[in-house]
This record gives sequence, structure tokens and C-alpha cells, in this order.
Amino acid sequence: MTRVIFYEKPGCGTNRKQKAMLAAAGHAVDERNLLTEPWTEERLLGFLGDMPVSAWFNPAAPRVKTGEIDPAAATAAEALALMIKEPLLIRRPLIEAGGQRCAGFDKEPVLSLLGQNEGLEAAQGCSRPAGPPCPAPGAKAQVE
Repeated sequence: MTRVIFYEKPGCGTNRKQKAMLAAAGHAVDERNLLTEPWTEERLLGFLGDMPVSAWFNPAAPRVKTGEIDPAAATAAEALALMIKEPLLIRRPLIEAGGQRCAGFDKEPVLSLLGQNEGLEAAQGCSRPAGPPCPAPGAKAQVE
């Protein structure tokens, strides 16, 4: 069993499924609110690693979906400043386990924690891409 620190957006249906997968694999999941965590550039970079800057962004974030923010046009400095100011822009979940960190549910250490690759694609994207957005943090979650 590994202790997994899981930074999520409370109320996100996809994050709920991802946590269930980790728990079902026998890991202890320590949930943290991605939106209220005191992020710094250095700390965020520890999760983003060598990913391209455009991959740092949550593609389901409202400002990304509307085109107000173009992840492909952002520099690393611009992206970090935006994400610290508005954590909803950060690709999630952020995972910390066994001394490793990542952004997203489709790479290490998640692959090793789950011991498989099947089903991870479906567990990465937004579970409501065309529907109404997830409830705001603190709002009463609707049953899906």
C-alpha cells in the first residue's frame, strides 16, 4: 500500500473515479483541495516536470474551453502565473506518491500504482465534456 496525495477539484466526477481506482488498488488516498492549496512556481513545477507547457493546462477549464486562454501560446512563466492566480487552470489531478509527482492520471507514478494501463484513458478526461460544468467547490454535488 502506498500513500497517495491526491490534489483534486472537490466535486469533480472524474477525480472521484480516479480516487476510487487508487483505493481499489489498495492505496491510501489523502485528498487535498487543488483550488485552495498555497501553490508556488517551484512547487507546481515539481508536478509538471518535463511536460510541454500546453499540457500543464486543464483542457476542461472554462477559460481554456472558451479560447480566452490558449495553452499553446503560453510561455512557462505566463502559465505558472496564471495557474497560481487561478488553480482551476492546472491539469488535474496532481499526484504525489513514493517520492514521485505528476500532473494527470496517465503517467508515472499512477501507472505503477495501478499496475495496468487499461481504463486509464477513460479516467483522464472530463466526465462531463459536453454537459454542465461540475459544481463549484463547496456547492452541493449532484448525483451522476
